[in-house]
Amino acid sequence: MEFFRKENEEPAPKFVRRKDDITGDDEDLMRVEMSCGHAADPGSLTGWCRSLLDQGYLKFHCPADVNGKKCGAEWSYPEVRRNASLTETDQRNFEEKLAKFAAKYYHDYKECPNCHSYVERQDLKNLRVVCILCHSLKGEVFEFCWQCLKPWKGAGAPSERCENVGCKNQSLEVLANCKLKDLPGSEIKNCPSIRACPTCGRLIEHMEKCKYIICPQCHVEFCFACLEIARNCQASKHGAYFQYCAKPLAPKQTQIPVWTQK
Repeated sequence: MEFFRKENEEPAPKFVRRKDDITGDDEDLMRVEMSCGHAADPGSLTGWCRSLLDQGYLKFHCPADVNGKKCGAEWSYPEVRRNASLTETDQRNFEEKLAKFAAKYYHDYKECPNCHSYVERQDLKNLRVVCILCHSLKGEVFEFCWQCLKPWKGAGAPSERCENVGCKNQSLEVLANCKLKDLPGSEIKNCPSIRACPTCGRLIEHMEKCKYIICPQCHVEFCFACLEIARNCQASKHGAYFQYCAKPLAPKQTQIPVWTQK
């Protein structure tokens, strides 16, 4: 008799006798095969995915080496949950972190200082926010500053600050006051040590061995020196991996890019 899997039932893990493509361990053991074709021990898969979450990554990707480059194939959370050795506590922690990261990365919420409800800003370039919940719950119009979280003071709708004392963009302060450094193994000198990702605006301190950085929030790789997307920087000048870029060294940033997600 042939049995058919229910439509919503997850497929069973597929085990193969191959080396662990995460750790490189080639001991003769059965390991689980992932959707990209690479194999891993459930324990090393758990450890790798936990490390990605600890670094702030929202998505899981395969680190297997393929001719000197990472595979990079994305694994869904259901696939990871099915194939990794997750305890109930692990699973709860994974899902809580994923939910928290998703809310942070894909939505822009802050607490209204008047009604204490969480509000999502519609115009990402406007600091003057009208709380629709104050109007619906209390019948009053309440405006507050998205930057300092105080009742709005001032006329107009500026994108930099309101007129409350001390209202300033802390991220811009960090960028303005960061130290300069020479990029390791590079001809590039006096580069700002902290940059705002040119795609999503997340602040990143340079801790790498070359000038290219993969943003832990939007996962876009960019050049820390010229602030171009890595593939554009590499295309601009052959052999520019460690050397000067075709474009000049970008100065300290005075604006934070706004991540418009579609």
